[in-house]
Amino acid sequence: MLNATVLTVTQLNRYVKSLLDSDQHLQGVLVQGEISNFTRHYKSGHCYFTLKDGQAAVKAVMFRGNASGSVSLYERDGSYQLYVTDLQPDGVGALYLAYEQLKNKLAKEGLFDQARKRPLPAYPQRIGIVTSQGAAALQDMLNILSRRWPVATVVLCPAKVQGEGAAASIGAALRALDARGGCDVIIVGRGGGSMEDLWAFNDEALARTIAASATPVVSAVGHETDFTIADFAADLRAPTPSAAAELVAPKWEDVRYGLDALAGRCQQLALDRLEGWARRLRQAEARLATPRGLLEQQAQRVAFLAGAARERTARRLWEARVELDRLDREARDRMGQKLEQAAGRLERLAALAQERSPMTVLSRGYALAFSRGRAVTSAGQVRPGDPLETRVRDGVIFSQVTGGEERQE
Repeated sequence: MLNATVLTVTQLNRYVKSLLDSDQHLQGVLVQGEISNFTRHYKSGHCYFTLKDGQAAVKAVMFRGNASGSVSLYERDGSYQLYVTDLQPDGVGALYLAYEQLKNKLAKEGLFDQARKRPLPAYPQRIGIVTSQGAAALQDMLNILSRRWPVATVVLCPAKVQGEGAAASIGAALRALDARGGCDVIIVGRGGGSMEDLWAFNDEALARTIAASATPVVSAVGHETDFTIADFAADLRAPTPSAAAELVAPKWEDVRYGLDALAGRCQQLALDRLEGWARRLRQAEARLATPRGLLEQQAQRVAFLAGAARERTARRLWEARVELDRLDREARDRMGQKLEQAAGRLERLAALAQERSPMTVLSRGYALAFSRGRAVTSAGQVRPGDPLETRVRDGVIFSQVTGGEERQE
């Protein structure tokens, strides 16, 4: 021990770190465990946590800019830790993450909207079932359907409900039943199991097939606590296959009781109607048995109608007289206005005629010449020797046209 090499703490930690960093088995390693004590540094963005299992724990850091995962030692504290670049859920955690991602995707597309859900038929005649042919869940559904609603026909389209290819098998069976168009409702489901066992019902293509079905679809997968993507895409989710059979099939005893009650009400209504007609018939017979009373009733009715008619006629005559008086006054008023307008226009025309009268023109010193009964307005209208009448204000001057020279003057 006296000749032993003395190392500082820094040298020791650096040496151990070099050993860890040079070990190829610790570079790019995958470590499985549970995360605890998780913190995220708000400035650097680095994540610090502890990865543990049932017997041990190891510190871990995930730097924001790291490119590979490895195991090394933090020299300052001498702590061995994992340097993480990627985190993935393991086992059921990975399945649950995929389930949530698909659920959110389809929900945003509106595939699960309540508005597109269709009601189930109240009294189905043909009920389709898509499930495994040898499953106990199928026998449970058949027993319940035959007991509750024996009048319905059950159509089974078997499918693989677990393992590879199960989702495609279920979708094909559903499309086959829907394409036939003979079913009133279709049940799609299976009995209970683990999340992995039920995973076929979390398939995206199957969910779209369920949503696109022209026939209402009831999803019945697993137990009451199990939820799958098919449950959200279906028109109705049943907690178990047995519950699905009860939901799609009414109880025959209840329907028969309702029919009996309806028949009783119909019979009572018919009896009431017959009693009413019988009562009216008896009343008619009573009236016919006493013709005098009937005649008196009719006479009273005629008198009432005649009085009402006279009253209506008198009222209408009075209204007509009032309307005629109004129209007469309006006509008189309009006639007086038109006469006044005509008189004024006549006075204006008389004044204009007086102003333009030939006698008025002659009184101002003018004269009018006539020859052989025609007015002379030009010298070319007369010849020498033609008689000539010249009218002035106070008489007529008779003359004769002389030679051309005079005519020129």
